Amino acid sequence: MTVVRGARVSVRGVVQGVGFRPFIYGLARRLDLTGWVRNTSAGVEIAVDGPPERLETFVQAIRTQAPPLARVDDVHVDPCAPDGFDAFEIQASRPVADAFQPISPDIGLCPDCLREMLDPADRRFRYPFINCTHCGPRFTIIRDIPYDRAQTTMAAFPMCPACRKEYEDPLDRRFHAQPVACPDCGPHIWLEVSGERPAARQAALSEARRRLQSGQILAVKGLGGFHLACNALDAAAVQELRRRKLRVDKPFALMLADLDAVETHCRADEAARQLLQSPGRPVVILPRRPGSTVAQAIAPGQDTLAVMLPYTPLHHLLLEREEGFPEALVMTSGNLSEEPIATDNDEARRRLTSLSDALLMHDRDIHVRCDDSVVRQFEGRVYPIRRSRGYAPFPVRLPWEAPPLLACGAELKNTFCLTRDRYAFLSHHIGDLENYETLRSFEDGIAHLERLFRIRPQAVAYDLHPDYLATRYALARAEREGLDAMGVQHHHAHIAAGMAEHGLPGDEPVIGVAFDGTGYGDDGAVWGGEILLADYVGYRRACHLAYVPLPGGDLAVRQPWRMALTWLRHAGLPWSDGLATLQAVPPAQVRLLGSLLEAAADDPTPSVRLAKTSSVGRLFDAVAALVGLRQEVNYEAQAAMELEALVDPHEVSAYPFDLGREQIDPTPALRAIVADLRAGLPPACIAARFHNGLAAAVNDLCARLRSEGGPAAVVLSGGVWQNMTLLRKTVDLLRASGFRVLVHHQVPANDGGIPLGQAAVAAARLRLNQE
Repeated sequence: MTVVRGARVSVRGVVQGVGFRPFIYGLARRLDLTGWVRNTSAGVEIAVDGPPERLETFVQAIRTQAPPLARVDDVHVDPCAPDGFDAFEIQASRPVADAFQPISPDIGLCPDCLREMLDPADRRFRYPFINCTHCGPRFTIIRDIPYDRAQTTMAAFPMCPACRKEYEDPLDRRFHAQPVACPDCGPHIWLEVSGERPAARQAALSEARRRLQSGQILAVKGLGGFHLACNALDAAAVQELRRRKLRVDKPFALMLADLDAVETHCRADEAARQLLQSPGRPVVILPRRPGSTVAQAIAPGQDTLAVMLPYTPLHHLLLEREEGFPEALVMTSGNLSEEPIATDNDEARRRLTSLSDALLMHDRDIHVRCDDSVVRQFEGRVYPIRRSRGYAPFPVRLPWEAPPLLACGAELKNTFCLTRDRYAFLSHHIGDLENYETLRSFEDGIAHLERLFRIRPQAVAYDLHPDYLATRYALARAEREGLDAMGVQHHHAHIAAGMAEHGLPGDEPVIGVAFDGTGYGDDGAVWGGEILLADYVGYRRACHLAYVPLPGGDLAVRQPWRMALTWLRHAGLPWSDGLATLQAVPPAQVRLLGSLLEAAADDPTPSVRLAKTSSVGRLFDAVAALVGLRQEVNYEAQAAMELEALVDPHEVSAYPFDLGREQIDPTPALRAIVADLRAGLPPACIAARFHNGLAAAVNDLCARLRSEGGPAAVVLSGGVWQNMTLLRKTVDLLRASGFRVLVHHQVPANDGGIPLGQAAVAAARLRLNQE
């Protein structure tokens, strides 16, 4: 006689909107089990009856065979008496008060939907909004949980009988695919020019392609906002887009028709090809092929291109292969420089009409503004530069339970982080918090994620810089709501972010190498070249780049020649003719800078004293200016990026750095650079020797700290580590010296990863206070 037993199973993780209930339904049917499955606000609940060995197989399959887009974090099983079910069914979703569960990010078009869209016999032939449970919008259309159609922006589109039949069939690929639609019942596209609609549906697509081919600029509504698009092979169109967008040199992202187009213009190994085709469909930065016909104005001064593949049905149709149509389009954020990306149709009409010749619109609302994610690949794994569409709000799994916290991030590349239980929900990319519109986007994003994940923060963490808008928001909210407010030093947050994403428990400290452009230091100086001995609770500043004045404050960031001359003065080198910097800068400005530095040195009063900086980012600027690359920049890290692009990969010599007990002094390197410049050494060799020398200095400092009883684990964090040449050289040296080296793979090394570190530090301090 068969022994029958029952079980109640609860599953936590990303298990909604990814085909999880149909997976459970099919699994139970194959194993001849009875019961039910349903979504709740906390995840998925299952009641099941069957023989013990089949129940064991059932639970094991949940853990190991879940759908590819699901992430199962926890499976809890409670044995119970059988309920005597007659069959297995999928029940209606059930809200649970104060419960939450992770949400899937937006997913690129799957192969099955792409095949159907291109099949003339399919009822969704050439439909720009085809999707199923394996692909399509998720995060950008969700208003609330549980993830049901009524809680999304698709609620405005009642399903036709044919779509309803698919939606309700547990064995159909579109079972409970919340955005499911077809040409008869779903969203549609149209072209808009000067307030008129000259074309809709397929005619709009054809007219949009004609305009792109002829050199026009289009605003195209996507998943998380609008893009500005033009023919990437048309130099005049690219320059006109730069003029309208007020984007002088900063590289544009490209969307290429397919992998063959990528291979035509870029060098892509297997890891890069997999990244391009991954569900998140990020922008991937790849080496540019010398023979690429992409306009040089796409990425001036760079040896790379930022490319992505089509990720929505509309993109696939827009870049469809056809004789004479470009295989590469610029696909850059739909905004004026420094503004948030446009999402709403009326907003696009107001903000993008002057930037584009036509708008390709649709009527599916975007609830969450979400820019494209940007990544590189390092050692075959993703190395995030901007974590947004396709990744957010996928959580970082913490190594310990965290209370409900809000971490507000920094000013540049702002993101924020909310924690609950063992999840850290890092937001989508907000942008630089330097204007009212971006601040509103920041505030709206916090409110939305707090509602989605049912988080009421007990404390708020913030950067120590008193003028950051995120800091002001944090302090004002803490006072208004009576929350604990916890300031976290910028570079400590960088290192804590690296520790948290690698699951370090925090019992042992690490050596943290935090190199970036700007971070507010404990002494009020501008830090950015920091070697820290850190755990989550605190840190000790073991060593740092030598201080030099920051003449002109933000002006020194925009004009690298100021840092070049400042570092020459520090090194005791004369400002003499023959150096590119001196030749490029008007003598009057050079004299004025000299007077400023002399006055500040002679008079220490606050009215005359200059801010001090230990920033490695500013040192890169100085070297770029010295070799004649760039005396002024028009976007962040431009000079440093161009210096990296210049590096001769075959050069093995390294400039020396003076490694003192508390300071890293680049004086020997600067003197060698000037000597090599005067000797006529090619700038590419000088750039390589500088990178080699800095990597060696980091390795030597870490080895010294370890010999003095320090840790054997090193975390590399901060925006400078987006320099893949420096990263590769440093990691290789540290590993050869026996270190465990931790680099970022889940959150950016730049300030986009800061809030994860802030949250980790705040959680550790709260735990310490409770002990």
